[in-house]
Amino acid sequence: MATEYSGGDPERSLELLWGGRTRPSRGPKPALTLDRIALAAIEIADTDGLGALSMRAVAERLGFTTMSLYRHVPGKAELLDVMVDTVNAESPMLEEVEGGWRAKMEVCAREEWALFHRHPWVLQLAWHRPALGPNGTTAYESALTALSGIGLSDNEIVAVFNTLYGYVRGAARVSVDAKLAERHTGVTEDEWWSSRDRYWRELVTPERFPTLNRIRRSDAFDAIGMDFEFGLERVLDGLAALIDSRPLGAKADDRAL
Repeated sequence: MATEYSGGDPERSLELLWGGRTRPSRGPKPALTLDRIALAAIEIADTDGLGALSMRAVAERLGFTTMSLYRHVPGKAELLDVMVDTVNAESPMLEEVEGGWRAKMEVCAREEWALFHRHPWVLQLAWHRPALGPNGTTAYESALTALSGIGLSDNEIVAVFNTLYGYVRGAARVSVDAKLAERHTGVTEDEWWSSRDRYWRELVTPERFPTLNRIRRSDAFDAIGMDFEFGLERVLDGLAALIDSRPLGAKADDRAL
């Protein structure tokens, strides 16, 4: 999946994200709103990918003209920002999660993993140039708060979150790519590998590659979900070692239990 970068007007995006969804308190309810546009766009992207997303496609799904959309959002770039912040509302508020920092980060990681699979197009958008909307900002505040007061410096808090989020995003991209490949080609992973029987039978022989063949026979290469959980626990173990090395680390986590 190619990475996309927003080319929209940043000031207009901020206006849309933080003020563009305010509805009038009086008068008839508008037939077309920014929320409706964003939800329709998300449905298209979820089903067919970002390549199928256009202002025209969204307008057709809603039964309006393309020009009608431009009264609410300047273009696709700004619409993408609104779409991302809309799905960011699905991120958990970690203040509601019982337990210490690790329990909260486990929930955060697993929920983000699920979000990426519900909305795989999010993985195509640049991580370091996020949509600066209220939902995403609230979720980020929640995560940073969960990592505060446990002996980490502010720089370490950001680094710990980035390490965890980077792992989840990277693992999700591998998993999502596998699912998208099956959807777009109509060929399952088993079918793809079965069609390469000569690779295993003649080229990658047990005599030449004994370890690879042993692991293949154990079906370990099929355990994508287990790979995520295994990696998540190892990342959290490493972060726990750092936090426990701080004077407040273990005590702060104990207090939250």
